[in-house]
Amino acid sequence: MATARDITTFFDGEPPAGLSPWVVPPVAEHIAIVEPDPAWPEVYAELAARIRATLGPRALDILHVGSTSVPGLPAKPIIDIDLIVADPADEPAWLPALQDAGFMLTVREPWWYEHRCLRLAQPRCNLHVFGPDAPEPWKHRVFGDHLRRDAADRALYAETKRAAAGQANAEGETVMEYNARKQAVIRDIYARAFRAAGLA
Repeated sequence: MATARDITTFFDGEPPAGLSPWVVPPVAEHIAIVEPDPAWPEVYAELAARIRATLGPRALDILHVGSTSVPGLPAKPIIDIDLIVADPADEPAWLPALQDAGFMLTVREPWWYEHRCLRLAQPRCNLHVFGPDAPEPWKHRVFGDHLRRDAADRALYAETKRAAAGQANAEGETVMEYNARKQAVIRDIYARAFRAAGLA
């Protein structure tokens, strides 16, 4: 089980020598931050139902995370989901079924809690796969809960995302580079979220 220390620690290391996380390398794309859409929770519910129908009991938990899970928060119109399976490294147990359902494996990071990421083109979705002991889904929960409660940090994050998207689009950057532009503010918000949750 993830400890408080696990949850509050960030992994900033590089992949092991000679390895890449990218199954499908990222490319530059226009990053659109749109106003919050009240339909996002319904889209998530439809996706969650599709994943549960596909995996059955192999889907231990399915969580709506990221900005589209926070009412009132502008976001990229992409639903982020954390999927918990017994063992992400045992890809034959869960990956082929999701691929048959239209999800494409784009990231494989066995050195980072066996994380995998799959994308769905319609509706747009990033599906993050973790095991039961991974701390990252807990981070996502704490961050989302904090933003739902804290209007000031919600506004700060919205402003930061819009500024980062504008800069990334002007420079022709990838989403990963856009994410890097937000990182310092995200870490500051996380620090307040961890304190509020009694984790720091």
